[in-house]
Amino acid sequence: MSIIFRYILIIALTGLQAGCFLWGGGGGSAGKPAKLVKFTPEAEVHKIWSAKIGDGLSDKWLMLSPAADGSHVYAADAFGVVEARDLSTGRRLWETRIGRAAGRGLLNFDLFTGSDATFVTGGVGVGEGLVLLGTSQGQVVALDQVNGREVWRTTVSSEVVSAPVTNGDIVAAQSVDGQLAALDAETGEVRWSYDNQVPILTLRGTAAPVIVGDFVLAGFSSGKIAALGAEQGELRWETRIMLPQGRSELERIVDVDSTPLVVGDVVFAASYQGRLKAIRLADGAQRWEQEMSTYRDLAQGAGQIYVIDEKDQIFAYDTSTANITWTQRGLRLRRLTSPVTYGNYLVVADGEGYLHVMAQSDGRFVARIKLDGGGFRSPLVATDDALLALGNSGRLFALDIVRERT
Repeated sequence: MSIIFRYILIIALTGLQAGCFLWGGGGGSAGKPAKLVKFTPEAEVHKIWSAKIGDGLSDKWLMLSPAADGSHVYAADAFGVVEARDLSTGRRLWETRIGRAAGRGLLNFDLFTGSDATFVTGGVGVGEGLVLLGTSQGQVVALDQVNGREVWRTTVSSEVVSAPVTNGDIVAAQSVDGQLAALDAETGEVRWSYDNQVPILTLRGTAAPVIVGDFVLAGFSSGKIAALGAEQGELRWETRIMLPQGRSELERIVDVDSTPLVVGDVVFAASYQGRLKAIRLADGAQRWEQEMSTYRDLAQGAGQIYVIDEKDQIFAYDTSTANITWTQRGLRLRRLTSPVTYGNYLVVADGEGYLHVMAQSDGRFVARIKLDGGGFRSPLVATDDALLALGNSGRLFALDIVRERT
């Protein structure tokens, strides 16, 4: 089926199911969001600084995480504004604009091309002197990390909705049509590409690729994860996380939209309506698997893998045994971001603008703060010095979590 009809199907189904998971909202699950329960705080969330980045993330399901490298943080809005700021003070170092959207709102969606006038849809990636973004028009844009000047711009096969990544030799970017492209990091020239067949109906998103050693890892909407050679793009191994099942196309959605998580010599990957798997990096051999349905990124810490399912329930799995060590259901249906570990804590934000802090040891709540009235969608980012959160309004927060004195 052509991309035109794929998008028509998504719009029709979204209209029938308000807040449907096809756009990432609430996992498509019926019910009201969990009410926040009181608890005895054991820590405090301190605001180091905050700053407004452009005009925010628009009313569309965009997730543009900030990125940090050393002492700097980089962030973008949906309409082409990109900024670099000092990580410790929030002072703006440079600002640039990579393009202007034609306008805003639903009327800017083009059924005939499957594109959206919202300009920036994938990002932010950073590394090896480059700041990387993807656009609704299928462009990968590389900026100079020092001054924000455009280094190169390359058009790939279709819209890029996850952050491009680089190892200094190549830039890997995945587009919504199932293609993974490796671009020359200096020139933007296409080195190689890998195509994976896209099902008729998929989630609105793609996993960000991961470069580790001489591997490029990527998850696809077919329910597979593939490992490719970074230099030439040859297929090293491919593993199916979940086989599509069910009578309807809706039931057969098994996208691997969570970015592969590499811990030592093991890759953890998960799919929607599928499984969580631990896979050996060297050859793709399976170590263990558990039933799980998620479209968010995974997190790891304290010997555990943290997963948020489609109903916003949080699970901690022992990395060695695959046993569930704890479950937190107190944030059910609150439209959570992907989880991130920060010190001894596990942190998520929700669609109402709250930041929730839990203990990695047992999942109990230890702190909470409301930050952004527009809510959060973009994954949080943890650095050695701060926790970064970009709200839908465009407000960027640098935070620290401090244990309360007893």
